[in-house]
Amino acid sequence: MSRLQTMLSAGTYQTYAYAYPHKTAYRPLDRRYSLTDLWAQENRGALFLYVHIPFCEMRCGFCNLFTQHQPQSEVMAAYLTTLTRQAKAVKACLGNIQFARLAIGGGTPTLLEPADLLCLFELMTDTMGVDLEAIPISVEVSPGTVTPEKLACLRSRHVNRISIGIQSFVEAETAAAGRPQPTATAMQALQQIRDWDFPLLNIDLIYGLSGQTLDTWRYSLETALQFTPEEVYLYPLYVRPLTGLGRAAKSWQDERLSYYRYGRDWLLAQGYQQVSMRMFRSPLAPHLEGPVYCCQDDGMVGLGCGARSYTQSLHYASDYAVGASRIAEILKAYIDSADSAFQSAGYGFVLDANDQRRRYVIQSLLQTEGLDLRGYQHRFQSQVLTDLPELTELLGLGLAEQTETHLILNPAGLEQSDTLGAWLYSQKVQHLMETYAWS
Repeated sequence: MSRLQTMLSAGTYQTYAYAYPHKTAYRPLDRRYSLTDLWAQENRGALFLYVHIPFCEMRCGFCNLFTQHQPQSEVMAAYLTTLTRQAKAVKACLGNIQFARLAIGGGTPTLLEPADLLCLFELMTDTMGVDLEAIPISVEVSPGTVTPEKLACLRSRHVNRISIGIQSFVEAETAAAGRPQPTATAMQALQQIRDWDFPLLNIDLIYGLSGQTLDTWRYSLETALQFTPEEVYLYPLYVRPLTGLGRAAKSWQDERLSYYRYGRDWLLAQGYQQVSMRMFRSPLAPHLEGPVYCCQDDGMVGLGCGARSYTQSLHYASDYAVGASRIAEILKAYIDSADSAFQSAGYGFVLDANDQRRRYVIQSLLQTEGLDLRGYQHRFQSQVLTDLPELTELLGLGLAEQTETHLILNPAGLEQSDTLGAWLYSQKVQHLMETYAWS
């Protein structure tokens, strides 16, 4: 058996392949990289700006994001002050730039009070130079933090996409996942979002939850579609180290692939279009106007503790952790940092030519549009099947099709996205992930 066949036989869900390299491949760098020098080499005409708010009202049992639950008000205030200092320091390094996208995530940004949310948007406009009316803006919310006052604040600042993590409309399932959530609260939050007429609503659902059945899975899907979301994300449950579910070490029967297929087929029957293994989009979803942004080519500037930044040759961030005590240490170090510390990068991953190619392929191939062979050739001045000849195995195994212009995963290949993403990781990234010390 080939390595790919061995990985496929081990199961569909091995690791969540959503970015490359994975954050567990980051390490302290051999030196500090000046952001001024780093970004001077980049195309700064269409950047993604991401702001991380690492606070939540609760820590869900499946969550391994960099976030602190029930933070003290003094910590949140100090964090926002430091975020302002960081934004000013980073902007001084970036020079002449234009942002094509803005996303505020976490954590739960709407844990902030309306006045703090308004200050956050002022920071984006006054310091970072974001034109809020000219670009798509996405904000993550949770059901328990949605209020009319906060939604009014977001709407007034031209937010056009709200992403809400519902996970399940069955209270027993969310409770078993370490996320006690009254269904009435979720329904009320969704109705309020719809009342404020945001152009694009995304609802996250999880399959593979303890106690979930195909009947309850369909119930959650049907309930979500009562609110006509423009996007629906279907996430498989992953039990990760140091999370609530990971510490419990409970065994469970893995039927996630059958649940994925059921949810996929059901959404397709309702007219949704599949964009990736996880993302489904309504044909009625509006096209959010803004500058062209290409995730394979264009960079991302991350602000806040836990945010990642991407250039072609270096991905960098603050340190990462899942455990509460280590997160508190990292947050304190961030708040105590001098302004000069925000003008260089000391933790991350240097992408050599091989990793840059693999990132391009992974981010293209795992979308339904597939890998643009000519786009790859234009970017790297080489042929992708020469650089990564193993891709031909996808054709032999019946997982992909090749046209004159694209290599495209078929449904059998798309449902194996997490395995295929991990299969394409470089040996260097695999080694770093395997030897990562969770804290």
